[in-house]
Amino acid sequence: MEKTSITSTYKSQDTEEWFDKVFNRPIGYRWALLFARLGVHPNTVTIFSMILGVAAAVCFWWDADTTKGLIINIIGVLLLVWANHYDSADGQLARMTGQKTPLGRILDGASSDVWFIPIYFFICLRLFDKPMPFFPEYTWGGWAFVTAAVSGFICHTYQCQLADYYRNIHLFFLKGDGGSEFDNYAEQKAKFDSMPWRGHLIEKGFQWFYVNYTHTQELASPQFQRFYRLLKAKYNGQYPQDVRDRFRALSLPLMKWTNILTFNTRAAALYIAVLIDEPWLWWAFEIVVLSAIYFHMRHQHESFCRRWADELATP
Repeated sequence: MEKTSITSTYKSQDTEEWFDKVFNRPIGYRWALLFARLGVHPNTVTIFSMILGVAAAVCFWWDADTTKGLIINIIGVLLLVWANHYDSADGQLARMTGQKTPLGRILDGASSDVWFIPIYFFICLRLFDKPMPFFPEYTWGGWAFVTAAVSGFICHTYQCQLADYYRNIHLFFLKGDGGSEFDNYAEQKAKFDSMPWRGHLIEKGFQWFYVNYTHTQELASPQFQRFYRLLKAKYNGQYPQDVRDRFRALSLPLMKWTNILTFNTRAAALYIAVLIDEPWLWWAFEIVVLSAIYFHMRHQHESFCRRWADELATP
């Protein structure tokens, strides 16, 4: 019974990562049960996760070359693991109780940014006066902030945004509107424009970020946008099962890459880098390894969308 209950809080078996199913989801599920009994709203759980993530970031300021520093870094790792369990619990709680809201979707998407922006910042402070790898005669100085900006605001941001988009597209064809958060820029922009500032300041501010989030996703997937317009025009939004099955078969092999580009693999690289006292290796991993996976995933997705769009465009 419990196993069935946990499974019912998944978005889908297709998009769940193995490590999440054996570790994060079961723990998140137990937190969700507790929060449900206490009457805690999923958005509150998301805010708790943000607080834990920022606390973890401060811990990564210390060098790990002393016993005290290593212990503080370990505490930071545990706090970020805890934050991730709350990030799992908020979605599970929302699906369990039916308390899914547009603001919750935006907050959930923003939570990892609230964790990682201060993590980059405190690692920059940690490295600031340290010698650079391969050039020990120079210290990191301002280059720490430049490298962190490339790793975080360019690589990390685009990798996670597109991975999230591809997963929600997959869920849309698998389960329809009700089982996905496949949002588009035009609708979100219209919602932002219609929302008054008075009495909605915080919600409108988050909506502004979400509008830009969806716009970036669509700009990164031009072949999918073309394919989706043609498909929608042909079937008037009512997609037969064989179309859904075909899309699932083409998209499913890419779900492993979307999982790598989101949290677990990225966090594991961070944990190793800070604990061995070489935090710059985390940036190198994001810039080199995860970027290579990002471009491969995007190429594969755009390629099958282009081929299918060409079929649809042929009389």
